[in-house]
Amino acid sequence: MNETVETRILGTSQAEIAEAGQRLADGELVAFPTETVYGLGADATNDLAVAGIFAAKGRPSFNPLIAHVADLRAAETLCDFNEDALRLAATFWPGALTLVLPLKPNTRVSKLVTAGGAHLALRVPSSPIATALLQAAKTPIAAPSANPSGKISPTTAAHVLNGLSGRIDAVIDAGPCPVGLESTIVGFDEGPVLLRAGGIPAEAIEACLGTKLRTHTEKGMPTAPGQLASHYAPKSRVRLNATKPEAEEFHIGFGPIDGDISLSRNGDLQEAAAHLFEALHIADATGRAICVAPVPNTGLGRAINDRLTRAAAPRN
Repeated sequence: MNETVETRILGTSQAEIAEAGQRLADGELVAFPTETVYGLGADATNDLAVAGIFAAKGRPSFNPLIAHVADLRAAETLCDFNEDALRLAATFWPGALTLVLPLKPNTRVSKLVTAGGAHLALRVPSSPIATALLQAAKTPIAAPSANPSGKISPTTAAHVLNGLSGRIDAVIDAGPCPVGLESTIVGFDEGPVLLRAGGIPAEAIEACLGTKLRTHTEKGMPTAPGQLASHYAPKSRVRLNATKPEAEEFHIGFGPIDGDISLSRNGDLQEAAAHLFEALHIADATGRAICVAPVPNTGLGRAINDRLTRAAAPRN
């Protein structure tokens, strides 16, 4: 798509959601809120539209996308569900869980969505705006996070516009996302495997399945979104597990460590998850190096630390 388009800002009225759905059906790119982060949506069955996502984000084509659908029935038209997948879908959908499943033969989903693979990452979002948009568009919506590839994920429309204004056709502004972390991704290669920690703690998934999740070892090309070593990255250097800042560092606190701003002063991991990307955006805007206080690596802390580790990783 043209990189100098005027990005239209839409509200959440029925007419504006209908306009956004029609834009998607017409092959345009529309950023929209989910309960996790803002996604950059395109018709998942339209090769040119999906290619526009990669162009707008500067995303490598080997990195697969998540397809969003309105409900389990729609998901079952695209993929084959095993018993574990059905149990997880019944428990956590709609919600912040993505399942990577075998594509049914002759589905219309663009091969760009799956990076040419035989499996599709599927999610049913719980956001009422996302649900209404899916119903208006009448198509699965491919949607990675609505930010330049590898940069901090967006949890407000302002974050989206800061990174992609002029490169996408529209954004629906519905305020901040309540979860603030991308979805947890689970695959089923020789049993359930955690492909990405996210908005639903792994412990809850293990309790549902009655078994431990294997952890994906990140070698070779990514099998699901969010597996690149350097990802979710600010422009500035990031240092982790910092109890005190070094000279000129912007300190993001947690619990008893206040910092310049805090993810959660009372140590609430759900609150910290919701504030993580906003805190990184604020810190990055200062132009200073960033350090982050220790966060427990349990429950949602596992996903928070996953994002922070990738944000702090060496960059090419």
